Amino acid sequence: MKVSIINCLQFLFLVFISSSTQAHSKSSTKVNPVHTETRTCFSRRSPCFLKRITCPRQCPTSHPKDPKAKVCYIDCYSPICKAECRNRKPNCSGRGAACLDPRFIGGDGIVFYFHGKSNEHFSLVSDPKLQINARFIGLRPSGRKRDYTWIQALGILFDSHTLSLEATPAAAWDEEVEHLKFSYDGQELNVPTGYSSSWTSANEDLKIERTESKNSVIVTLQEIAEISVNVVPVTKKDDRIHNYQIPPDDCFAHLEVQFRFFGLSPKVEGVLGRTYQPDFKNPVKPGVAMPVVGGEDRYRTSTLLSTDCKSCLFSPIGVLHQNFAFMKDLGIVDCMGSTKIGQGIVCRK
Repeated sequence: MKVSIINCLQFLFLVFISSSTQAHSKSSTKVNPVHTETRTCFSRRSPCFLKRITCPRQCPTSHPKDPKAKVCYIDCYSPICKAECRNRKPNCSGRGAACLDPRFIGGDGIVFYFHGKSNEHFSLVSDPKLQINARFIGLRPSGRKRDYTWIQALGILFDSHTLSLEATPAAAWDEEVEHLKFSYDGQELNVPTGYSSSWTSANEDLKIERTESKNSVIVTLQEIAEISVNVVPVTKKDDRIHNYQIPPDDCFAHLEVQFRFFGLSPKVEGVLGRTYQPDFKNPVKPGVAMPVVGGEDRYRTSTLLSTDCKSCLFSPIGVLHQNFAFMKDLGIVDCMGSTKIGQGIVCRK
């Protein structure tokens, strides 16, 4: 009987000690609260107009201190009106991507290759209010029937402005060296280096923001497009696998890009743009490992900033007409109102 009582007391003592230890552990553990951003879409054309949207705990801010962290992203042109976590660099497996030599993923989600030709220019997207051309670089090893090509530069025309960004040539790759060059309206543009540094145009319709200290940016054309850009070399591994025969004095620095478009017209053209047509029928044959599509003659432009391809649609006049129709849709313009949300309308006395 005494043994039983002793065992019982020992058991109760152990339970008491265990509970006290757990309680002390919980009380001494500090839980740091996660402060999440609340963001708002200010475009009147957005189905999320003026809705306050809270970022997820997994990516609480749109500008994290760590450049490799995912950011809070809100697609103001999606009816879902929900924040999500995204990487800021191009997702080469996502819609609107153009990477490698070059491998595209269309707006319809189908993968295709467009090789073009080295040292020539082709229209990737052509719409009445937007033109995006690409300059291809490459080489043709002996015994090959076509060029191996990569996208070396983008030429962008919108409204009455032009923007070009290109990967500068390099004998060897050095990630500590800036390999991106910018030009805006024909003048060389200096975008400050350093993660999260940015440049914004005078009327704030264009923003270029660094997503790494060098060689990676996001280009935002207000209410038109968002373009993620990353500069990379052709690696020795890729050279060995594909037998590119890259020379020792050129690493063929090129661009990885991913596009997001807001409000393309149903007739949009271009190597990539046509895949965003509502009734587009992709010529890619199912089951083909590396489906190659043509169109060089339809989409070739004379320069990086030309709109002279056979299927090009861009026209500043078309932009004016579209803007006028858009303004009519806004209804009455109240210059006496208290709202500070601008739509490109300036009220003067």
